[in-house]
Amino acid sequence: MSTITLPDPGPPNLAFEHPADRARLERTAAALSGRGFNARIADSGEHARELVLDAIPAGSEVHIALSETMRELGITSEIDESGRYDSLRSKLTALDRQTQARERQKLGAAPDYIIGSAHAITDDGEIIVGSGSGSQLGAYAYAAGKVILVVGHQKLVHDLDEGLRRVREYSLPREFARMQSVGFPGSVLSKTLIIHREHGGRTDVILVPETLGF
Repeated sequence: MSTITLPDPGPPNLAFEHPADRARLERTAAALSGRGFNARIADSGEHARELVLDAIPAGSEVHIALSETMRELGITSEIDESGRYDSLRSKLTALDRQTQARERQKLGAAPDYIIGSAHAITDDGEIIVGSGSGSQLGAYAYAAGKVILVVGHQKLVHDLDEGLRRVREYSLPREFARMQSVGFPGSVLSKTLIIHREHGGRTDVILVPETLGF
């Protein structure tokens, strides 16, 4: 069996780790609200966790995107393991990737709730999400009934150009190293979603004054 080799993106650009101050968080929240997102600033990571779980009724169908932010906050384990929710991730895991690939695509495409994060948010309130497979992007953009994104303060950027650089120069190298650490060849950036505006109160964005994810 041949070994898969993925292009190494190099070390992460640590300039994209700088935290945003409270004033910038408030300006970004206002910009997000002006674009139709439900934006608020959590007091802490623990507060953000409470806001997310309080927004989802017990028994709801929930898909949690693969996200270091969600894992760090303990939301992934709560959704998938507590038994309080109808976890799509648990159902997806039970399906064979080879023989039931199409069923997996359909199941994950349009959940009632999808929870995750983003890789960058601009000062003007535009959201950028990069992905290796694109599996969460359709749900974020349109198909999920409700979207909840939790974003740490180090992910705020000035504009789309800087945000796309952050995805390539920081998020991808961090994810590449993480995947190698758990035995995979690495990661690639295959697809990028930019959300300029939302309608009907469908997407909540919770900004957190802490460093979360990458």
